[in-house]
Amino acid sequence: METLVDDVGSFPLPEHADNGLFEEAYRAARKAIIEGKRLDRDELLNNFRRIVMGSFVKKIEAGLDVVNYPQHYDMEKQVADAVRESMNEGTYLVSQERAVLPEVRVISDDAKRLCEETGGKVRLRVCVIGPIELYLREIGSVVHKDVLQAFAENVRRFAKNSILDSKYVETVAVSLDEPSFGFQDILTDRETMLNTFETAFNFDGATKQIHLHSPSRIADLLSVRSIDVLSIEYAATPKNIDSVSKGMLDQADKQIRVGVSRTDINSIMAELYDKGITKPSAEQIVENERTIEKRFETAWNKYGDRMAFTGPDCGLGGWPTQEAAQLLLTRTVKAVKAARNKLKA
Repeated sequence: METLVDDVGSFPLPEHADNGLFEEAYRAARKAIIEGKRLDRDELLNNFRRIVMGSFVKKIEAGLDVVNYPQHYDMEKQVADAVRESMNEGTYLVSQERAVLPEVRVISDDAKRLCEETGGKVRLRVCVIGPIELYLREIGSVVHKDVLQAFAENVRRFAKNSILDSKYVETVAVSLDEPSFGFQDILTDRETMLNTFETAFNFDGATKQIHLHSPSRIADLLSVRSIDVLSIEYAATPKNIDSVSKGMLDQADKQIRVGVSRTDINSIMAELYDKGITKPSAEQIVENERTIEKRFETAWNKYGDRMAFTGPDCGLGGWPTQEAAQLLLTRTVKAVKAARNKLKA
């Protein structure tokens, strides 16, 4: 099985875009979708569509095998906005029709054109905030089991509604992102935690990933039946792969996604500054292809066919420009393709 190159999700806004106006447009787009209205009925919504599609095309042009929608809106707010609306009505549960990601709708609407222009079916990846992360940010670490279960169900509904399957677009993977898990955890027992993830991942139609920043509790996650792929960072934190052996994956019948290119932009910029480079170009910010290729080879030698996905460590929302972010994606793709060709030889 060939390891697919995907990306984790977030992406810089184009330089001309105002973040405040984009957030306003995002909320308006979500409202329009819920009300069954078109997303091209006024300038605000049209601008939202143009930004999403412009960013998505840049990702496609980088050559990714599976392309995450460009996440320009805060990961927590995507779900929390809907949760707060529901709370005003006396419930933590978001209704199915309100559990929508506007970016996915835009891509679905434009999939035919994209397919014709790029010469192939759009292979989409969708990221959604994980239930533990959502609970930590909205409630805290002390667990109220009914609320936690509601949050897990909300995440499931957003994920389920994002699975597309048509002639022009297919949702290949859905990732629930848990950046705090393993660093800061909710105060509950293991069984409750496992049940939370089983609920959140209770959908069909796409490969189910969980994206982590810390591998410290991976042993627990191997017990979650509905998770297919564990996603870990490796490029900026090489010791992470020491926590996961191929034997562990074999025994649990899980696959892994290993990040092979650095995205920790603050550390990268600090390292360049220490070298006297105060205004680095995109070429200076992004690692060279050979460095990325070597990382992929190391990870592949450890995991082999268990490594189903690879790509950048994490998202690129904090990167200085879209051009720099696109260059990272392009170099990652080229490096992995070069390594894959070696493996076939």
